[in-house]
Amino acid sequence: MRIASVLYVLMLAGTVVALVAGFLGRLHPVFDSLSHFRFHLAVLAFVAALPLLLWNWKVGALVAAGAVLAAATTSPALHVPVIGMKLGAFAPAEPDQPVYRLLQANLRFDNRTPEAFLSLVGRTKPDVITLNEVSELWRGKLQVLLAAYPHSKFCTPARGARAVAILSRRPFAEGGETVCDRRGAFGHGVFDFGGRTVEIAALHLGWPWPFGQDRQLDQLKPALGAIGRTALLAGDMNATPWSMTVAEVAQAGGFELMPSPGATWLNRRLPMSLVGLGLPIDQVFAKGDVRVHAITRAGPFGSDHLPLIVDFSIAPREETPAGEDETDVVAL
Repeated sequence: MRIASVLYVLMLAGTVVALVAGFLGRLHPVFDSLSHFRFHLAVLAFVAALPLLLWNWKVGALVAAGAVLAAATTSPALHVPVIGMKLGAFAPAEPDQPVYRLLQANLRFDNRTPEAFLSLVGRTKPDVITLNEVSELWRGKLQVLLAAYPHSKFCTPARGARAVAILSRRPFAEGGETVCDRRGAFGHGVFDFGGRTVEIAALHLGWPWPFGQDRQLDQLKPALGAIGRTALLAGDMNATPWSMTVAEVAQAGGFELMPSPGATWLNRRLPMSLVGLGLPIDQVFAKGDVRVHAITRAGPFGSDHLPLIVDFSIAPREETPAGEDETDVVAL
């Protein structure tokens, strides 16, 4: 019975942390950090509860089963609203509207196979690329893309950090350019997509509490709020779609969070074939006249993240509210 008691305590702890602590992110970022592992903790509670059936502790097993179900149904991927987050949805492509492509990738600063990423770019032919962890190694490797992506900006990292970058086939809009924050973790610019003005932003947040993610986000909120009304934001949030961190990014920039295609990160000690055990921490946000049609994961290229391919179009001009400007750019 002592083993049963230990398992029961583990089951209760996993259930409480998975279902309760994760919803208290507004109180302290420690709870938001715990929320990222909601599914993992719920599954752990369920596994701990199964042997309880041998001791006829059926109530415990049912509680754990309910925890797994509740964790699964509180994911924005299933379009269940959580913590007031505004969720977006995929829109069908209009036959007469051009469809564009964005490629989002955390390159991994010490990636040993950069040629695999260059090959991915060649195969997918994105119009614009948002990148995280652009190290000195990557700056050199990416030079070969600049002939095809001449309208590009590499943000400058601070204190040895790895920065973001935006590479674009599409030209800068008249009077527009890409600007970066002081840390090099955020960049955004104004681009011309066939006569329509769209802002593209790249963001890389640091690790969750206790590593200062909440402080970094507070510093970036004015920059997020300065992004114009029609925009796409993509990047490695180091936070899951159901976290308070992602909700605050969306709220700060007036974005809708787009549905996640699934886990994008896995500890590099494990093979990417097991990425389903990881976390969906690479996110895409949209607002204004941007219509996202699909987000898919591309194959591994030597990073501990999978890249995202985002297909989108720009709504016809008649959908733009009268008297409202398409852009509102403020340099940092």
